[in-house]
Amino acid sequence: MEKLTESGSLIPKNGGFRKLKSFQIAQLSYDVTVRFCDRYVEKRSRTHDQMVQAARSGKQNIVEGCMASGTSKETEIKLINVARASLEELLEDYRDSLRTGNHKLWEKNSNEALFVRKLAYESHESHESHESYETYKKFIETRPVETVANILICLINQCNYLLDRQIKKLEQDFLKIGGLREAMYNARLKYKKNIDN
Repeated sequence: MEKLTESGSLIPKNGGFRKLKSFQIAQLSYDVTVRFCDRYVEKRSRTHDQMVQAARSGKQNIVEGCMASGTSKETEIKLINVARASLEELLEDYRDSLRTGNHKLWEKNSNEALFVRKLAYESHESHESHESYETYKKFIETRPVETVANILICLINQCNYLLDRQIKKLEQDFLKIGGLREAMYNARLKYKKNIDN
């Protein structure tokens, strides 16, 4: 009988979310959002809670989706989409913050935006995980609200781009490989065929 996975198990290995660049940036966005909200948003306001929860949802749904991947590709795709939607909601909150505070939104290819993207690019090229708060700390803790909000907009846009690619790959993989139910059905047919022969 053919092996279903490299280990011979019916259920493929799952998890590994910490190695995903999308998770690393989502986690960074959560960490910075908590600090941003504590510093610039009224702590008892609904906006404070919603921004922190949207950032948390973006991060946590990547975790849950990756952990569910072994038994349900459908659930994985759905949860990665939920993460993407949560981060889009958070992105709009940062845009609102700039607009209502009469602050400038950086152009996509401004020197400032390119600098933030370069930090992430360099960490990717060196195969190190620099997507941590420490990498951005000096900018987050010393710059005005306009700069911090724009840094977060850059980071969230990067994360959303990666999640879009991740979702597309998951969809392609599902079309090629199928899901657990299909694998179980095929494994059962093979098993019965081997017993009958």
